[in-house]
Formats: sequence, structure tokens, C-alpha cells
Amino acid sequence: MEDTRYKLMTPGPTRVAENVRMARSLACTNPDLDIEFYDFYKETCELISSLLHTRNETLILGGEGILGLEAACAGLTEPGDRVLVIDNGLYGNGFKDFVSLYGGVPVLYTADYHETIDVGKLEAYLAADHDFKYATLVHCDTPSGMLNDIGRICPLLKKYGILTVVDSVSAMFGEYVNVDEFQIDFLCGGSQKVVSAPAGLTFVTVSPDAKSAMHARKTPIASFYANITIFDDYYEKKWFPYTMPISDIYGLRTAFDNIQAEPDIVGRHAAVASHVREVLSEAGYTFYQNSGFSNTVTVINVPEGFTTEDILNTCKDNYNIMLAGSFGALAGTVIRIGHMGENARLVYVDEVLDILCGLLNNNRH
Repeated sequence: MEDTRYKLMTPGPTRVAENVRMARSLACTNPDLDIEFYDFYKETCELISSLLHTRNETLILGGEGILGLEAACAGLTEPGDRVLVIDNGLYGNGFKDFVSLYGGVPVLYTADYHETIDVGKLEAYLAADHDFKYATLVHCDTPSGMLNDIGRICPLLKKYGILTVVDSVSAMFGEYVNVDEFQIDFLCGGSQKVVSAPAGLTFVTVSPDAKSAMHARKTPIASFYANITIFDDYYEKKWFPYTMPISDIYGLRTAFDNIQAEPDIVGRHAAVASHVREVLSEAGYTFYQNSGFSNTVTVINVPEGFTTEDILNTCKDNYNIMLAGSFGALAGTVIRIGHMGENARLVYVDEVLDILCGLLNNNRH
């Protein structure tokens, strides 16, 4: 049968390596009853922790990356809690909805959406007001490609006793993440970005400080599925709170084995990202951002004489390549190229660059 699947160059989901696809086809056991699967799950979680340079516990949750973000807010938010929402992108802003949903009071620190967070300005803000239970921060805001310096921002927040919640779903492993060094209390990742496994799983690392806050609550967590305390002592009890999606976890483990086998995965992403921006800039494209360029996604302004649909449909219909537009305030104004995980190979990005450069050149003649 002819393979007619689109060649994904979107900022997630990404291409999936063949060994990951094959791992998902392994025969299944009953994950609730098979003692060996508890070992497999725990060892996979420990592998993720080691790759993220942390002693904190990792948990794999049966749900897309947004489940991890909601679980952080569900677990940490009690009615009336002031929560600092660091907002310089659509996803950064979106954290306010989770905070409000669980009764918290989101306080937005809104910065220029075209610029990375200025740590000095944030520090001045915190010096005047730092009465927050926790703060939310997006590492790479996928709709705009905006990268924020979590290695400087999170220690600053912790200096004021503020717990840190970081969405690194579309950045980790394409950007360097050291959970312990950066003092991240709750880090959220997803299977379908740099990890290059199919969508459907989120994984979170949780610090002792975050666990203490969740267990010291005066009110119960207003969720079951988004309550990670239900995983307490799962290994000792040999009891998962719900049936684990075993085939997905088999694939995820192989994807993390692939990451472990590539010591300079961050370097590969940096080189590819630099190449993409250099070629596009020389061709005459402009970028949405002024700063905060990410190793995992490049966002270009739609050039004069084109529409988003023109470019996306040309790539899809004529070349079988899928790029992405954006949404919200960015809908219809930008094109996003995902060079993350298995997408971040020169052979793949050069095909996209040839098409985009050709479109611009043809429009000039």
C-alpha cells in the first residue's frame, strides 16, 4: 500500500522514528496486574528524570501535554491563592484559565509578545510584589516560537519563595533543561514534540516543595484525573490510579532511549535552527519575534502578496509537506516550521526551505 502520509514539519506532533512505532506494536500485558510493568514504568520515569538532570520524581500521565499543565494548577491552587502568570505568549496567557478554574486569583505579568522576558524588569516587579503561591511560565510558547530563559527566571522566583510551574512541552531536549539547577518545582513535558512519540502522553517532574504544598492543602484537590497525589506510593502498593496506556508507554520508553543515545541532541537542534533562520533571512523572510528565538520552532511573517493558506496549501498539496499556521491574535499572519525531534534533520528542513525560498523568488518575477 502506498504511503500517502504527510511529511510532518509542524511544531508537534512530529515525525515518529520507526523503532518507536514498532515498540508500540509489542504484545500487551495487563498493566494493572503485571508486576513487571510497574518496574518498567518506574524505570522509564527514572530515565526521564536523569535526562532532565533531576532527583525529583517523574510521573507519566495518560493524557496529552495539557493534562500536565492542568495537573500542576489543580494540585497547587486553592481558592483565593494569588498566582503569578508570566505572559508573553498565547500559552503563557492561557495559564490564567487553569488558575481561575481551580479558584485561584491569576495576576498577569504581561510583557511584549515580540520579546523574551526581560529578567531585570521581572526582578524589579517582584521586588515590589512577590506575594504569590506559585508562578507559571512557558519555556517555548509554541504559537509564537518565543523562548524564555527559565534558567534565570525560575531561580529568581524561588528567591522570593514562589513555587515554579514550567511548560516545556515544546522545548525540552531541543533546549537544555536542568530541573535541579534551574529550581523548577513542576515541569511539564509531552510525548509529541522533541520526544517524537505519538501524541497522548504527558510527563511531569515534581519537587519535594511542590509535593509538600499539595499535601498541606486545606481544601481537597478539585479533580481526580488531574490530581497527581493519587499516584502516591503507586510502586510500593503496585496500584495505578487508572489503567496505564501500555502501548503508548512502550513507545515513549523507546523514544527516550533514542534521546539517551544522542548526547548532543541540544546541539543538533541548535545547528538546525540556526540554519533555518539564516536561509530564510537571506531569502527575504522576516520573523515574528525580535528576540527569544527557539531551537525547536521558527515563526515567519506571511510575506506581502501571500496568505497563510497559499503557503500551507502549496506545501501540502504540491509537496505533501505539512507546516502550520497559528491561532488567536496570530491567526492568518504567520507560518510555523517545527524543527524539533525527528523533524530536526537537515534533509527534512532543506526540503522546506527550498520550497519557501522558491515561493518568494517566483513572486518577485
